[in-house]
Amino acid sequence: MDIKNLETVPPFTTKDGSEIRELLAYRNSSIRNQSLAEARVAVGASTQEHYHARTEEIYFITQGEGRMRIEGEIATVKAGDAIAIPPGRRHKLWNTGASPLKLLCACAPCYEHSDTIITETEPEPAP
Repeated sequence: MDIKNLETVPPFTTKDGSEIRELLAYRNSSIRNQSLAEARVAVGASTQEHYHARTEEIYFITQGEGRMRIEGEIATVKAGDAIAIPPGRRHKLWNTGASPLKLLCACAPCYEHSDTIITETEPEPAP
């Protein structure tokens, strides 16, 4: 039985600059076709705009508030919101709140640095 606790999983930084804790994936469990991680975006910070060639993602905001952009669409997001990100769609997330923005990221197939294509070189302020 694979059970991982958020407090015992070491964090790492993804290619887009998010700090994540990968809860379940092929790297640490019997899961083979998807991954689940908690990501954190610091107050005033953002991810770099990027896309995944193969991976679809679901973001589920668990704490805080921010702005989400997928391609040209922008929306305010907050705790309780689930966001669908299809493969190949450029996306970026800003923390616009007063506390860390925390979210669960479900990826299928599993998150890989090699499937993350960065599409911006300079950070941009939240819209």
